[in-house]
Amino acid sequence: MAHRESPVALNGTHISYIGHDCKDIPDFLGDSFGDFARRLDLSFNQLRSLAGLKTFTELEELVVDNNLLGNDLRLPRLPNLHTLTLNKNKLTDIEALLEHLADVTPSLEYLSLLGNEACPNQLVSLDKDEDDYQRYRYFVLHKLPQLKFLDTRKVTIKEVTEAQARGAFMKVLKPKSDTPLNEAGFENRSVPYTPLPRGVRDATNHKGHFAKCRYVYYGKHSEGNRFIQNDQL
Repeated sequence: MAHRESPVALNGTHISYIGHDCKDIPDFLGDSFGDFARRLDLSFNQLRSLAGLKTFTELEELVVDNNLLGNDLRLPRLPNLHTLTLNKNKLTDIEALLEHLADVTPSLEYLSLLGNEACPNQLVSLDKDEDDYQRYRYFVLHKLPQLKFLDTRKVTIKEVTEAQARGAFMKVLKPKSDTPLNEAGFENRSVPYTPLPRGVRDATNHKGHFAKCRYVYYGKHSEGNRFIQNDQL
């Protein structure tokens, strides 16, 4: 495949390689930009592996939304990485992922896992509710206590305290069940809870949301990114 001919968005230390349907990170990206890239966006590809990141030793922000990354995901050690979004992938084993991230991304502060089965919300299952999502947050913060922002929400002091006290017991989520009936015997189809902001509740929208717009996207699926607002840092 002639990846070298595909457009790469370069803005100083910000690299974007979006929407090229690549299954692996092209070697030329690491060869050309690995030594100095601080931010890398690989969204809307077909990636099943991130092995090609081994040359991106200075990376601080990584966006890999809308790919095919599964439970065999392995990152090289990225000591400076503080922001990681893995929205809309194939991750189901939350404990294995968090233990791996704790080992290889010691500076991680901003993480988004929306749209993965490992993250229980309406992007993956309509039977999940606020309690499911909050238990997930406690478990994530138990494993990664240094996080400042998880998915769509800033981490609160109360959450950190709860995670320290009982986060280790929050791994098991509510099992799927049939739609409950109300007193009249009809299915209760009230509007489901979702932790997503109103503008991103559509499951076709990949925005992972830290609500800080700093990226400029280029490629066939170009759209603005989402990160932390300055007043939340």
